[in-house]
Amino acid sequence: MPYGLLLPGFLVIAALLLYPLYQLADMSFYDVKLKNIRPVNPVPPEFVGLDNYTKIFDSDLFWPALRNTVVFALVTVILTIALGTLVGLLLHRLGPKMSTFVVIGAMAAWATPPTSQAIIWKWLFDSDAGVVNWALNLLPDWLSNLLFGMSDWSGHPWLNDASTIYLALIVSVVWGSFPFIAVSVLAGLKSIPGELYEAAKMDGSGPVTTFMRITVPMLKPVFSVLIVLSIIWDFKVFTQLYLMAGGTVNREAFNLSLWSYAEAFGGGANVKMGLGAAIAVVLTIILLIITFVHVRQIVKTEDVR
Repeated sequence: MPYGLLLPGFLVIAALLLYPLYQLADMSFYDVKLKNIRPVNPVPPEFVGLDNYTKIFDSDLFWPALRNTVVFALVTVILTIALGTLVGLLLHRLGPKMSTFVVIGAMAAWATPPTSQAIIWKWLFDSDAGVVNWALNLLPDWLSNLLFGMSDWSGHPWLNDASTIYLALIVSVVWGSFPFIAVSVLAGLKSIPGELYEAAKMDGSGPVTTFMRITVPMLKPVFSVLIVLSIIWDFKVFTQLYLMAGGTVNREAFNLSLWSYAEAFGGGANVKMGLGAAIAVVLTIILLIITFVHVRQIVKTEDVR
């Protein structure tokens, strides 16, 4: 009976996820071009075995793209979890009306589509009409020089260099992701018995000690799930980076997702869909390994039973 009840859901997952994943893995062993997928008289693709994977690891783009993917995900996950937790704690202390108001405002950012997020932040970081340069020019020259080493921000090109593109991307993704973390943390805080905080207060425990000794241990299952979800989301960020970087022109700004797209669809008539599929498979394997290790650690520490 339990397996029979799980069967419909498994069939849906298989149709929507497993079969496309199988097609992706199968395509990665072929040299797939436009002539192989045209609707009229398609030519069978050439089987190349592991050549696509060999090209990935021999490419000069692999290690920079992997570095960009990992560093961006690491920084973004840490900032998203930290900011989301702080906002969740703030919401927990606010009154019902103010808490509802803040939640609605925050969730509006989370509900904004990635394309809209990218357009908004690309405009904010625009070199000529961007709000970021305008706001930085309002700082006193001595403070701007002290903090950033320059005082005139007029025309500063944020979205030309890979490092500043990722700075803007981190801000954009954290802005759009932290509300989900905040609301999830708020739900977890609501489930913690108030008696624990009352007992800690009577024992003379301060806010920091109470947070580390009570709140964090009680929210470990929530944090574990949120970290896994954040890693998956941030490792495969594509839309915002594609729009902020201006497409596939700046190869130094490639992460694995954008590199996969560039090989599969960005070459005009000379597309390499098999190579793009292989890059996507490598990204999937990396995500599976990271997720497996993290979930295994969760189970070992009995955060999730």
